[in-house]
Amino acid sequence: MDSIDVDVLVVGSGAGALTAAITAHDQGGDVLVVEKSDMYGGTSATSGGGIWIPCNHLMKEHGQTDTADAALTYLKACVGDDVSEERLAAYVEKAPEMLKYMEDKSDVKFVSTPYADYLSDLPGSKDGWRTLDPVPMSATKLGKEFLNMRPPHPQTIFGGFTITVNEAKTIITRSKGWKWIMAKLMISYRLDIPMRMKSKRHRRLCLGNALVGRCLTSIFSRGIPIWRSSPMTSLVTKNGAVTGAIISKEGKDMLVNTRRGVIMAAGGFEHNAEMRSKHLPGPTDTEWSATPGHNTGDAHKAAEEAGAALTLMDAAWWGPSVRLPGRDRSRILFAERALPGIYIVNEKGERFLNEAGSYDEVGRSLQAYPMTSWVIFDRRAREKYGIGPLYPTAVHPDSKWNDAIKAVVKKADTIAELAALMDVDSAGLQATVDKVAKYSQTGVDEDFGSGGNAYDRYYGDPSITPNPCLAPLAKAPFYAFPVRPGDIGTKGGIDVDVNAQALDSKGTPIAGLYATGNTASSVMGHSYPGAGSTLGPAMTFGYVAAKHIMGANT
Repeated sequence: MDSIDVDVLVVGSGAGALTAAITAHDQGGDVLVVEKSDMYGGTSATSGGGIWIPCNHLMKEHGQTDTADAALTYLKACVGDDVSEERLAAYVEKAPEMLKYMEDKSDVKFVSTPYADYLSDLPGSKDGWRTLDPVPMSATKLGKEFLNMRPPHPQTIFGGFTITVNEAKTIITRSKGWKWIMAKLMISYRLDIPMRMKSKRHRRLCLGNALVGRCLTSIFSRGIPIWRSSPMTSLVTKNGAVTGAIISKEGKDMLVNTRRGVIMAAGGFEHNAEMRSKHLPGPTDTEWSATPGHNTGDAHKAAEEAGAALTLMDAAWWGPSVRLPGRDRSRILFAERALPGIYIVNEKGERFLNEAGSYDEVGRSLQAYPMTSWVIFDRRAREKYGIGPLYPTAVHPDSKWNDAIKAVVKKADTIAELAALMDVDSAGLQATVDKVAKYSQTGVDEDFGSGGNAYDRYYGDPSITPNPCLAPLAKAPFYAFPVRPGDIGTKGGIDVDVNAQALDSKGTPIAGLYATGNTASSVMGHSYPGAGSTLGPAMTFGYVAAKHIMGANT
């Protein structure tokens, strides 16, 4: 078997992995990155690309302040006893340090956004500015490697182009200027004839593509090698320490010896049906996940074989999902649930949750409810908003529905007829319609408090009063489609300490083995404190792992 020697092997090519590789290289390390699939970026490239960083230096530009005490208070209220206070405190301390390092030393750049913390009723929360959005970049900076980066999730693409979080909010809520944003982006996309000759992809990269793209330019400028289509098959150990890994490259096994160690950042196990069935609460199905299909828990299994303990394996980043026939993954209903006149009901036709809550909270509520649930809305909402797989009628009229849409979306002229198509209780559904009509007038959702806090209202429609999250179901036809407890990745994995070093079943660090991202047990526990709670820790503990593995002060 052929072999090579490096200081650090990084498994995976998402944001956490690339941050680790950049940092280890800058500390003097000889670094190799290996990627299982034929494309860079992993789930990070298909994500929103945001990171949740308390006390970040960018919020000062908006006159905002934060404190470590407030951030830690909020995290403790969110996470509870799932994660040690020591590890939570390490995140609060190291996250802003990582951000400053990446902004100063790499091409990675962010802007702070007024995106409220998801659990904004808890102590220590902020009504924005802890979530950061990657600055868009031009794909020309990646050269030929652009088409080797994983494309955005299809639901983040509007007519061929992607948009930033702030642009998305303006468009989704139909706030002032949304038409100009759409027109400008559409024109720039269609006039880019040279790229249209090569690909449908837009050269203006936003969201996860902007984050991964900026990481990649930083990787390439440093000369750090990345092997695509090179899965790790196992770890190599000696006297209880990890000393390398076996990598399958071009159909042959290769031994990669590591002088310092291995950093695992290879995603979760959401596309491994056996692991889902064993660890996640039911009902569960790989079909409901919104991530690329390569996350099958390979790193989890290899680490466990090397003696690492796995924790939080019942946890995921949940979200309500819908999947059209023939599509390669589900769509998560990230924002439209908060728009007025869009509700979720059960088989009794009754609401059972706050639709405007975070997608993780809504997804967990769906997961705890074993029956099929439905998203319902009327013609007013249908005409004005994008909802699940449907764009507004001006660009996606009912007459243009394809077979996939027809197979999923129900449409009827009356509430009774819609109930029959959904196979839900007609009287119960009518009672729900009557209730939301009343709540829309008063502005108070007496059942679940929709629109009652800053996060709920973030994606509400400001033109609707008195509550931007509530409107009646009054205009025929009426619509519905089934919604499932989906996910944007699992979050259980290798138990790690404050240095992101893997721990065995006795809590003892395993020499030479580190983990971050969805391969590691999440510092956020079972909770989801704010937008970017996945990538923020992935990058932060990738940075921390790299410094520790290279013997730098952390």
